[in-house]
Amino acid sequence: MSATGAELERLVGIMERLRSEQGCPWDREQDLRSLRPYLVEEAFEVLDEMDRVAYGGPWRPLCEELGDLLFQIVFHAQLAAEKGEFTMAEVCRSISDKLTSRHPHVFGEQKLSGSEQVLANWAKLKAEEKKRKTGREGSVLDGVPTAAPSLLRAERLTEKASRIGFEWPDLASVRAKLHEELGELDQAVTSGDRDAIEHEFGDVLLALANLGRFLRTPPEDALRMATRRFTTRFQHIEAALRAEGVPFGEATLEHMERHWQAAKAAEKALPPPTSLPRAPLTSLRFQVPDLPAQRAFWNAVAPLLGWQAERGAPDEASYGDGALRLVFTPGGSSGASGAALCLGAPSARAVERLRASLEASYPGAIQGAEPQRIRFRDPAGLRWEYTA
Repeated sequence: MSATGAELERLVGIMERLRSEQGCPWDREQDLRSLRPYLVEEAFEVLDEMDRVAYGGPWRPLCEELGDLLFQIVFHAQLAAEKGEFTMAEVCRSISDKLTSRHPHVFGEQKLSGSEQVLANWAKLKAEEKKRKTGREGSVLDGVPTAAPSLLRAERLTEKASRIGFEWPDLASVRAKLHEELGELDQAVTSGDRDAIEHEFGDVLLALANLGRFLRTPPEDALRMATRRFTTRFQHIEAALRAEGVPFGEATLEHMERHWQAAKAAEKALPPPTSLPRAPLTSLRFQVPDLPAQRAFWNAVAPLLGWQAERGAPDEASYGDGALRLVFTPGGSSGASGAALCLGAPSARAVERLRASLEASYPGAIQGAEPQRIRFRDPAGLRWEYTA
């Protein structure tokens, strides 16, 4: 079993334990209705971290939030399993089957060129699937949640309609439609008819959402970033006014506008976010003079670090934590440079547990130990630190 499969099995097991008679009272009380707000909250927290990464932030918090969202999926699958409806395995199989069947150009013999053909074929396959299940093809617009944010829904509806040819020929036509809708809104504003104003303002927003789709700039994301900038700039105004001793609510519009422009200038002075994709470190490979000794050592140590032995080639020993792999192969000479490879420990207790195990089985491996850190060498002479 792969590391991914093993960790998913572990998560499903934890969920089963939480819902068992000996589990957590809170988890046992939950049902589909009570979990709805948590699912939405976790999805938005993932979105927050995606925004931070887009502006040059770290990736690790996104990993944690994706885990929280995955837990919600496992929780819902467990509730279904308890009622005999379906299991987490069926959830995985369902999406795997769907992706395979809707990508015949990848998993079959069909030939498609370009993403437009892929999307058009996706819509056709989806309609065929629905007809087999229900006897009718349904609408190409099916599947866009009615509870989704309106700008997101508008973009997705126009995108789905475009898959069967209901599409503007070019960007200029979309821009002209927006100009037309703005003119009709002006007429409604002049009339003073509230219903007409709402109607035409909605058409303007729909045209803007469609323009965002043509610009490959999702309007929901663009507006979210704009409100984020507004918040930052306005809080700059508030801080500046407090520093100047201006009483709350007594600043003039002109005064606040000066600070607003200063905040915009400060934004422009910042360097642009790094846009190059990060090259993740996926494996470390070492040649060692005595592979059996190295394998015996790491077979004992890896579980204490939360790592697992992985199945690899016969002439290598491989260990992984789901993200990084250590691979040892025959060759090289004993000993290493003065550099040490550092591994993060979840707690001081984990450090102490490793120290006790090494003292019992490999006392000569320990190079130094402190309450929060242990230094050791493996049989190949590689130096390691395990620190909380």
